[in-house]
Amino acid sequence: MPVRPNIAAMSGYTPGEQPQAGKFIKLNTNENPYPPSPKVTQAIQAVLEQGLAKYPDPVANTFRRRAAEVLGVEPDWILCGNGSDDILTILTRAYVGEGDLLRLPFPSYILYRTLAEIQGARFDEVRFNEDWSLPDTFKSASDRLKLAFLPNPNSPTGTVIAPAEILQIAEALPCPLLVDEAYGDFAEQNCIELVRQNEKVMVSRTLSKSYGLAGLRFGFLIAQPQVIEELMKVKDSYNCDALSIAGATAAIDDQAWFVANRAKVLATRQRMTAALEQLGFSVIPSQANFVWCTHPTRPVQPLYEELKSNRVLVRYMNYPGWSDGLRISVGTDEQVDACTALLKTMFERQN
Repeated sequence: MPVRPNIAAMSGYTPGEQPQAGKFIKLNTNENPYPPSPKVTQAIQAVLEQGLAKYPDPVANTFRRRAAEVLGVEPDWILCGNGSDDILTILTRAYVGEGDLLRLPFPSYILYRTLAEIQGARFDEVRFNEDWSLPDTFKSASDRLKLAFLPNPNSPTGTVIAPAEILQIAEALPCPLLVDEAYGDFAEQNCIELVRQNEKVMVSRTLSKSYGLAGLRFGFLIAQPQVIEELMKVKDSYNCDALSIAGATAAIDDQAWFVANRAKVLATRQRMTAALEQLGFSVIPSQANFVWCTHPTRPVQPLYEELKSNRVLVRYMNYPGWSDGLRISVGTDEQVDACTALLKTMFERQN
């Protein structure tokens, strides 16, 4: 059966490897290496005991109220979704029509271009400068430019654009700007305050990374309430189920767990960066829960392949016009030590 021509022409988004059998050290999809707050399991169990026969709250008000307290906004500034990818989809559907233009930096999250292709829209990739700053062309006007995505911290690099500069970008753009803070909880600054200062600024978050809930699928958007009101028309009627709402609310409520977990991840990130640099890798300073590394004398794709053959998964990424590299998630200290020890053994054998 034929589908729309733009769907037939696109290749689709390919997620990171998720092995279904066997035991791996998984450092390839930026999951949190630690179990979530125990309160999450308790909250989900309570829902199960009540039963799942009824529909969930369509706007996840319990989460909106608690998240608003944590983040310093009002509940009607929050839109919940089935992971932050759902939020990205809602925004693209709401703002970008067929033939319109979606702007994004390059290299960055590959899903962005896929969302444009699904809409039958165009995407405008603006290359980062060599120092991972953005050129002025990112904020320039273009015909039928309807939305811009800016991951901050960026993937695969973990680099950030300062909030003051992002505000300048938003003020210059003729369209809304979504600041994708999927990794924002690991960074030194965030852009939530910018949402108050400019209606065009929106911030998306996920509980997959910093709250250890990648398997639960829950994300949210922070935007001014008149923006949220319009986006509510676009989301699926019950896009968050009762279990995910309960688990997400319990997770964001346990800020003591969050603070302790964040500190562990940042400490391990520092250790991992130092260990990789000792092996000769060039590692970009990261403000996410992963690092991006290249090697000046060794091709990295064979390293990825040999790590995988030893049941250690990292992400090999090759962007046209940029050198290829390895994106390595921050695991536990034991997982990181196993990965770097294996790399050291590989280097010693090749010398």
